Amino acid sequence: MKVTDYIINKIERLPRGYVFTYSNFITDVNKKEAVIKGLNRLAATGKIVKLSKGKFYKPEETPFGSLQPNQKQIVKDLLEKDGKLLGYITGLGIYNQMGFTTQVSNIIQIGRNQVRPGLKRGIYRIRFIKQQNIITKDNIPLLQLLDVIRFIKKISDASVDIICKRLKALITKLNTSNQQTLVRLSMKYNPATRAVLGALFEDMQVNVGLTELQNSLNPITVYKLSIPQRVLPTALNWNIQ
Repeated sequence: MKVTDYIINKIERLPRGYVFTYSNFITDVNKKEAVIKGLNRLAATGKIVKLSKGKFYKPEETPFGSLQPNQKQIVKDLLEKDGKLLGYITGLGIYNQMGFTTQVSNIIQIGRNQVRPGLKRGIYRIRFIKQQNIITKDNIPLLQLLDVIRFIKKISDASVDIICKRLKALITKLNTSNQQTLVRLSMKYNPATRAVLGALFEDMQVNVGLTELQNSLNPITVYKLSIPQRVLPTALNWNIQ
């Protein structure tokens, strides 16, 4: 089978929106150049779309135009490598899914232990934030919750009132074990994040880790987050203004 026929045959079996690279097709090192040329030719004809250097996807066409791949497909190589978890998606895209904002963004934010310079893929700009905790599949939803608290004043198109109410709703759904893990993970976040978490727990009468959170904070530090007392009545107990 010719290299071009092999490539086309394999692409036809891939789901639309799936991001692939040259390595998905190279089985013989001697044919690497032919694979690269073949994929670039297909991109030039519009049969596939070039996302960035060496990355392509099979577009899904709609009456409104071609759809971009989902965010996880676009950055999957930045989230996991050789079965090892490297990072997780956070930022506006996740905040939207979690019900904190209706805004969508062309910025994909990734939490990682080892950050790197930002980059661009297609219409998306990719940025990285430092995550001090070990990242596991089980703790990603909890890290995303803590990221919401950490960036509570920077979430576009969402008031602090709405964010606090949504946080309470999501924390309520956590079992005691996950609430305890949330406290443990918060110890590697900034003090303001721990203060808000403590105020939320106290207001919700979640008697988990309150002493630990309180002891981790400087009693004279004030956190100016503009959270109204009517939204979080316990805010002053945690020096939140």
